[in-house]
Amino acid sequence: MTAGTELLTVPQVMERLQLGRTAVYDLLRTRQLASITLGRTRRIPARVLTDFIRTRLEQDAA
Repeated sequence: MTAGTELLTVPQVMERLQLGRTAVYDLLRTRQLASITLGRTRRIPARVLTDFIRTRLEQDAA
């Protein structure tokens, strides 16, 4: 699976962003991070996380 199609779990996103569960779910709830639901689980495409980080870095640099 390539990085563009890799699906991350909420705990993986928590680890990569160094955020708590509530903060990650807030990002999902406010649609700052897109996700898909598979059964009862959420998955965040790695590409979405990379785009989110890039956008935040660009905003902070402006």
